[in-house]
Amino acid sequence: MVQSAAPDVDGYLAEVTDEGRRTALARIRELCRTELAGYEELMAYGMPAYRRPGAEQGEIAFANQKQYISFYLLRVDVREAFEDRLAGHDMGKGCLRFRRIEKIDYDLVRDLLRATAAATEAGPGRIC
Repeated sequence: MVQSAAPDVDGYLAEVTDEGRRTALARIRELCRTELAGYEELMAYGMPAYRRPGAEQGEIAFANQKQYISFYLLRVDVREAFEDRLAGHDMGKGCLRFRRIEKIDYDLVRDLLRATAAATEAGPGRIC
């Protein structure tokens, strides 16, 4: 699934047929909802996304792709701050890819979310 037509995140997760992937995505969602308190959860570009109140763009998103689960970290300042921890992962410009669900580093995801929330409190930052 590259883009979904689901109207909300519950619908998005319901479309995921692989139970292991659905469980992993639900765990990422729960981390987002916990760590990004006050953020709006929405569907953007066919995937779940989170944006701070009043922002035009999301700062975090995730998706179930054909070959991996993607975690989009769109704040440049947070990516730069975690450069060392991200170095060992499959990382594109703003996309962290988890090709095997058992290799998802939930502690890293949680820490990235916490840093995003803290950075948001300091200001909007640059989005890629």
